[in-house]
Amino acid sequence: MHRITLIGKPGCHLCDDAREVIARVAGELDMPWEELSIETSEELREKYWEMIPVTLIDGVQHDFWRVDEGRLRAALTA
Repeated sequence: MHRITLIGKPGCHLCDDAREVIARVAGELDMPWEELSIETSEELREKYWEMIPVTLIDGVQHDFWRVDEGRLRAALTA
């Protein structure tokens, strides 16, 4: 089973959009997901500041800025 991670920050409208897509896909596929904020980790802030929201699948970067629902679903069901 895959694990999805959304990296973003509060008040980010693109993060809100990504959260909606990820929650929908993860719910339909019964997969766990978590959300991390760049505001709580210097490491995340340095690595992803210019790219949020960032989507990871099993710890590997999958997408940034926008989450494409079809691409996410395909990666999780391949």
